[in-house]
Amino acid sequence: MDARLKPYEEKMQKTYDFLVSDLGSIRAGRANPHVLDKIRVNYYGTPTPIQQVGNITVPEPRIIQIAPWEKSLIKEIEKAIMASDVGITPSNDGSLIRLVFPELTEERRKELVKDVKKRGEENKVAIRNTRRDGNDAFKKLAKTEISEDEIKELEDNLQKLTDKYIKEIDKLVEEKSKEILTV
Repeated sequence: MDARLKPYEEKMQKTYDFLVSDLGSIRAGRANPHVLDKIRVNYYGTPTPIQQVGNITVPEPRIIQIAPWEKSLIKEIEKAIMASDVGITPSNDGSLIRLVFPELTEERRKELVKDVKKRGEENKVAIRNTRRDGNDAFKKLAKTEISEDEIKELEDNLQKLTDKYIKEIDKLVEEKSKEILTV
């Protein structure tokens, strides 16, 4: 691959990776530990990712269990979960914290699918913007360094990259939508 395409491919890959992690944090009626990824717990005055203060398991399809490494952290973990946008009230038995995910209503599932599609579209726009930036940069090169044929080839290859990432995003959105609609 042409070295001049590399920065644009990296940018497209980052956009795709962002969408993967973004969609991973959407709960689909099943307990997914990634919904906790953005939560920070006050650990001796330092905001610390919840994964670094306890063991997170999924013992049943709709339950996430958090076993803090220090019992004194239970209140802090509960406080962090309550302050987050997870939307689930934690319960604790003195040594474990449980998050029980309710079944999603049909209406809520449809809202989530709409949100997933919207996020997919936003990321496809970002990919297309990257393509536009690349094409603009290639046109500037045309004035000085390279021939029209080389420009055309660079633009064609950039279009192929764009198509590849758009297809990947569509596939990702499709899979997530199916996961959400599966009861």
